[in-house]
Amino acid sequence: MCPTATVPAASCATSSRSVLLLIDPQNDFCDLPATASGTPALPVAGADADMRRVADLIERGGTGLDDIVITLDSHHRVDIAHPTFWRTGDGGAVAPFTAITAAQVRAGEFVPAAAVQGQEGGRPADATALPRVLAYLDALEAQGRYSLMVWPVHCEIGSWGHNVHSAVRAAYNQWEDRRLRQVLKVTKGDNPWTEHYSALQAEVPDADDAATWLNRSLLARLDAFDTIWIAGEASSHCVKATVEHLADHLPSLLLSGRLEKLVLLTDGMSPVGGFEAQAADFMARMRQRGARTASCAQALAVLTQTARPVAAPA
Repeated sequence: MCPTATVPAASCATSSRSVLLLIDPQNDFCDLPATASGTPALPVAGADADMRRVADLIERGGTGLDDIVITLDSHHRVDIAHPTFWRTGDGGAVAPFTAITAAQVRAGEFVPAAAVQGQEGGRPADATALPRVLAYLDALEAQGRYSLMVWPVHCEIGSWGHNVHSAVRAAYNQWEDRRLRQVLKVTKGDNPWTEHYSALQAEVPDADDAATWLNRSLLARLDAFDTIWIAGEASSHCVKATVEHLADHLPSLLLSGRLEKLVLLTDGMSPVGGFEAQAADFMARMRQRGARTASCAQALAVLTQTARPVAAPA
């Protein structure tokens, strides 16, 4: 890699090993047209074009990639960041894109639905729900990274929206066929009591659920490479959270204090609408710490120069 903040094209070719980390390239996050198969639940403007550029990068530059890691946002319908989980203080529904704070819950403006007796099926109230939610919100707000946002139900496990963008899947399937290797898929987010933007750790880890703790095996796998190309959705949330955790926990970066091995593909990611400032701030902070940026075309120029022949199967 070149010792510059951006990655110029041809002059950067080296024999270094590289991995593509593709964060949440899923239908629900892409601004795809509605079809009989499904309608995106949380479309990010520009995401479809982002994923098509990334797919082209994999298809044309895949021989220069030694590994591909894909993360998958994976939720249940009842989740702390979904409307089903909440009620207003007077028993009403909570709309998507509602922010909820610990102070509002303490004031009775919002309440976890499990804390009140259900109207249907005679579900008993869960006396542990309210204190557990308050403990979570207090811990979340103390970190200062995010406040709780109620999103539309998205990336529900087993749904069309949970699936990978079709162009990306076709491209990495071709890479798997050529390399006779599996793309690593990493799921995150199936614990309903904590948000899990980052692929490496939940926002507030659950002491009883190791899947929410810092994923040291994934850190070690990524750290084995000289260059980590990063793309995905959305730059304001899951990409941001994952890269921040990489910057803070990747062993080789802790030793050097610089993030040169991280390369953010700027036209392979987009922010959630209304969160553009957060995405821009994130990119600026990562550049300041030494991370690099590149377009998918610049990455392709590097990968095609570092491409290694793939042995034909015996």
